[in-house]
Amino acid sequence: MISRLISKLKHQRGAQFMKMDIITMEDLRQFKTELLQEMKGIIGQGTESQQNGEWLRSAQVRKMLNISPGTLQNLRINGALPYRKIGGTMYYNKLQIEKILKGE
Repeated sequence: MISRLISKLKHQRGAQFMKMDIITMEDLRQFKTELLQEMKGIIGQGTESQQNGEWLRSAQVRKMLNISPGTLQNLRINGALPYRKIGGTMYYNKLQIEKILKGE
C-alpha cells in the first residue's frame, strides 16, 4: 500500500526522492586530512615560482620602471610584461622585470 502511494506521488507531482547518507565526525576528519594534503601539494608546486623571485604589485612596478598606469596596462596587453592576476590584483615577477630591464 505504501509503495503504491509513493508511486502515485511521484507521478502526480514529479517528485524525486533523494538517497541520504549519514556523515560521521570521523568522515569529516578524514575529509579534512585529505583536503589539507591536497592543498599542501598544490602549495608545494607554487614554491618553485616563489624561489624565482619576489612578486610586485602594479604600483611597485610603475615606480620601478617610472611609467604611468596606462603604459603598464599596454605592456600587459602586448604581452611584454608577464603577470598573474589574483583576485583583482596584478602581480609581476621581480626577476622577470629585471631581465627585461637588462635586455635579456
